[in-house]
Amino acid sequence: MATWDLSRTAHHVLICNGSSCSQVGAEELTQAIRKEISSREADDVIHTTRTRCNGRCQDKCVIISYPTGTWYKDLKPEDAPVFIDSLLNGEDFEEKVSHSYNGAGFVRVDGVVTGVQKDKVKVSKVSKIL
Repeated sequence: MATWDLSRTAHHVLICNGSSCSQVGAEELTQAIRKEISSREADDVIHTTRTRCNGRCQDKCVIISYPTGTWYKDLKPEDAPVFIDSLLNGEDFEEKVSHSYNGAGFVRVDGVVTGVQKDKVKVSKVSKIL
């Protein structure tokens, strides 16, 4: 286990490795992004976390980048260099953005599937709350 010093971290990248994303290459995407970060010696600036499902299976493979709160869709391992470029340049990887945060909530990009509204029964079932 590690406890990283995050004092120089400017970006936290959450990479979905839930079942739908995993079926289309989430592990390969995770490794490609981490390799790209390491090759640029940007490990102190960009921290990655492999997650379980983020609830946007239609958009697989999904990445969420903070502090901007930008959600990305349809990412592939070959997108890693452009994605890391965008982070290091303080820009969004525009063609892969699905949702952006406007200070009050997430705004879906035109053409991205809306998804279903959350209700207590569905949330309980999906979250396996007993």
